[in-house]
Amino acid sequence: MKTTAVLADVHGNRWALEAVLADAARRGVFRFVNLGDSLYGPLDPEGTADLLLSLDAPTVRGNEDRIVTERRPGAASSPTLDFTRSVLGPAHLAWLESLPPAAVAFDAFFLCHGTPARDDAYLLREVSAAGVRLRRPEEIDALLGGGESPVVLCAHDHLPGIVPLPNGRLVVNPGSVGCPAFEDDHPYPHVMEAGSPEARYAILERDGGEWAARAVSVPYDREAAARAAERNGRPDWARWIRTGRARG
Repeated sequence: MKTTAVLADVHGNRWALEAVLADAARRGVFRFVNLGDSLYGPLDPEGTADLLLSLDAPTVRGNEDRIVTERRPGAASSPTLDFTRSVLGPAHLAWLESLPPAAVAFDAFFLCHGTPARDDAYLLREVSAAGVRLRRPEEIDALLGGGESPVVLCAHDHLPGIVPLPNGRLVVNPGSVGCPAFEDDHPYPHVMEAGSPEARYAILERDGGEWAARAVSVPYDREAAARAAERNGRPDWARWIRTGRARG
């Protein structure tokens, strides 16, 4: 089984994606999977889309991929969403619309953005009125609802996590390539923050029949990305990108 690089939550950050792809190439890794939320953001959705399409990697739809392509009455709208839609071409939007909510890749990896049931729910972490906590392995297993793939790949919370389950499966969140922190108010107000601004991805390898995952962080020209966020009216994104922290 070839070594595989796991991408997620690029959020239109072309500068971070370029650095991750270059780092993977230096390591001799040329096979990728992508867990979604690829293009939404005030950065460079078009350039990011062109790069990702060139990879031809197995890819699933994230919640904000879905929102970008929703055109029903009453669908979500915001200046950042309008910007993302405005710079994407027909081929980019058709690609987003074609993405499945979940997939099995290379006969070994189950891919989803959030949980198998929901693209807007965290698999590894629970948010309550008391804050954010890492779920216990048996809770994660229950949310998966079965399945046979030895490796489950998830995203959405933007934080790296590697969790072996009691049944021998391995659950991996690679963290976010392009957005290391954010604030949200659903289901309760909370923040997610990696604590440093590097681009993140994961590498999967099989060693003696067992799967092993390694979290990787990569420096990049984050100032260029932060300036793009500021030009497009999102100083909060600029702060997240520069610091890896949601506040301050």
